[in-house]
Amino acid sequence: MYTASVITVSDRAYRREYIDQSGPAVCKMLEAAGYEIACIHIIPDEKNKITETLQAECDNGVSLVITTGGTGFAPRDVTPEATLAVIEREAPGIAEYMRMKSAAITPRAILSRGVAGICKKSLIINLPGSPKGATENLGVILPHLAHGLDMLNGAKES
Repeated sequence: MYTASVITVSDRAYRREYIDQSGPAVCKMLEAAGYEIACIHIIPDEKNKITETLQAECDNGVSLVITTGGTGFAPRDVTPEATLAVIEREAPGIAEYMRMKSAAITPRAILSRGVAGICKKSLIINLPGSPKGATENLGVILPHLAHGLDMLNGAKES
């Protein structure tokens, strides 16, 4: 079993002006797939805070770190930049696949700037902030993540 942390990046949810729905929906999907939820965060759209939180989860050895929110075009949407500052190696196929599959549902999916990559033994993936976008995107990649995590942790290709 792998561990997962979910980080909701939203000024409004952080200020409690909005009830986070994406984070709980993502947690539910991960738990159903057999992941143990290590930590749940709600943080503001601040690059330093995002970077600090991502780095802490990787330092703690969490296998999968999922962010939701902050991947659009708004000036405060800086989750991809924060993620790129933390990862050591990109995993572009994950974000490309999510955008491709999501674009079949809504053409606006091409506006997502989410990225994915590896920091230490952790895989970090950015999801959109809406519950619908977050769950649809996670749904298309979730069946493949355990294999990637197995490889990251030294399993031999079979």
